Parts: sequence; structure tokens; C-alpha cells
Amino acid sequence: MEKELSKAERTRLFILETTAPIFNKKGYAGTSMSDLTEATGLTKGSIYGNFANKEEVALAAFDYNSAKIRKQVQERIQKASTYYDKLLVYAQVYHSFTRANFPAGGCPILNTAVDADDTNPLLKDKAAQAVLRWKKSIENLVQAGIEAGEFKEDVDISGTALSMIALIEGGIMIAKVTNTPASLDKVLKTVDALVLALKRA
Repeated sequence: MEKELSKAERTRLFILETTAPIFNKKGYAGTSMSDLTEATGLTKGSIYGNFANKEEVALAAFDYNSAKIRKQVQERIQKASTYYDKLLVYAQVYHSFTRANFPAGGCPILNTAVDADDTNPLLKDKAAQAVLRWKKSIENLVQAGIEAGEFKEDVDISGTALSMIALIEGGIMIAKVTNTPASLDKVLKTVDALVLALKRA
């Protein structure tokens, strides 16, 4: 049984649930304090009673959005029976970035990496950690697939992980900026081919 949240924890979660989509769409610099008070219906004092400043809200919002995607990925990976299918989960989940179960505004890693590149080192570090965690997850799946005899032994594990991430994030960026979801479909077919090439003949 889940432990019941305290009033302060509930308020903090409400602030995150409400502001996470705003930060993801507008970015840190583009999100004003009035955006946060308007969306939550809370006063500035109430928000700052739960978070030290706007940056702390933004950092927690990034964690919230990232965790939302990670949960979907993990649930699907657990259901997949082969390592090939487990790796394809990443393409399947990110393929639905415009749909309701994905954080509003698209991929928080891509958005935050672009938004905070030179302006906010703490947010940039969050995005970097998320990319490295994602890379490690893919590497672990590829390694497990090799050990299970499903993938070839001479696979470039690190290169495969980086290529998958670059294709997925690049595909999302192109689809978003040109407003052509079909571009992402094409890029994700390359991800499928990349994963297929890992398999033993």
C-alpha cells in the first residue's frame, strides 16, 4: 500500500504536475513566474514555500517529465520477451511523442539540452545525466543480448547506443521544427534497421 502524501508533498506534486508541461514547452528562460502562478492558481509565496526559486521548480519539472518517459520505457521493456524487442521499445515510445501519454511539448531531454545549452549549467547537467543514463540502459540491453546469444559478439556497444539516441532525438527535432511527423517515421525505420543488424544470422 502506498503511503499517503502529506499536504506539503501533495502541494509540491501539484506544482510539478502543473508546471512541468509549461517548462517543457517554453523552456526555462521563456517561463515566467506569472506563467507558474496562473497555471497553478497559487501565489508566488505558495510556490516559493515549496521550492527555493524558479530554477528549483525547473529542475524538479525536468525530473518529473523524464521519469514519465522512463516509466513507459521500463514497463514496455519488461513486457518484451527478446532483447531485440526490448531495444525497439525506445523507438516505439518516442514515436508517440505527440500523443497524450508523452510529456506535453515533446522530449524533455532534447528541449532542455537546446534551451539550457549555454544559459543554465544545472539544467544542462540534468539533460547530460539523462542522456548518459539512457546510453547506459541501451548498452546494458545490447550486452545482455550478446550474452544471451541473440546479438553478434563483435557489436560496437557504445556506438550502437549513441547512434540510437542521436537518431531518435534528431528525428524528433526535425519532425518538430518542420512540423512533419513523417520525418520521424523515416528516421525511426533507421533505428529499426540498426537494431536488426545486431542480430545473429
